[in-house]
Amino acid sequence: MRFIEYIKDTKNEMNFVKWPTRKQAMLYTVLVIIISVAVALLLGVFDFGFARITNSLINK
Repeated sequence: MRFIEYIKDTKNEMNFVKWPTRKQAMLYTVLVIIISVAVALLLGVFDFGFARITNSLINK
């Protein structure tokens, strides 16, 4: 009985959710992709730099 009440309550709560418009969803998706690529590039640059520094210290 509790499970059925839980499902009913969940369904009722979903009526209060403010869903994004299609335009907002597209904008947020593009922003997430751009930020993800920027972070990946930044981490790649740091990784490359630290690898060069480490290799120069080891090969001396």
